[in-house]
Amino acid sequence: MDAEFFEDAALPLFDQLYNLAHWLTGDRTDAEDLVQETYAKALKGLKSFQQGTNFRAWMYQILRNTFLSSRSGLRVQKTVFIDDENGGEVVPSHSITPESIALQVENSQMVIDAMADLPVIYREVLFLCDAEQLSYKEIAQVLAVPMGTVMSRLSRARNLFKQALVVHPARRVPYAV
Repeated sequence: MDAEFFEDAALPLFDQLYNLAHWLTGDRTDAEDLVQETYAKALKGLKSFQQGTNFRAWMYQILRNTFLSSRSGLRVQKTVFIDDENGGEVVPSHSITPESIALQVENSQMVIDAMADLPVIYREVLFLCDAEQLSYKEIAQVLAVPMGTVMSRLSRARNLFKQALVVHPARRVPYAV
């Protein structure tokens, strides 16, 4: 395999890798560093990639292993998410009221806080499944665990997430979860 293959296969994954890195680290700069280190390791170890296997899962696995071996991964910090940058978007006034905006922001923050409270093993499986839409098999490859473990963690993560939103009165979402 050569650099041209790597460029064609790896560059389209940049945004997805950055998103996972940001969810894991909770910091833009750390996420950028993690992605950069992931690409460097992947390029250096390109000969170990088995052609015909899932390149995206291989890249996610390198990113995850790099995160886990880093200082921020070892101390398993709580993730702090950035605010939504689309706040300045203009929306027609007839469909949105100040009250509905306030409720939406409050509910979004509750969801972000509940997700941030999850342990990393549950947060990462939820992110890979629901945000990145990886299959159970791909997630199993990324996390280096059996597919049954993926399904178990995903089920537990969703239950913990739901409990975090429903049980804590400060996070109670109107109209149920």
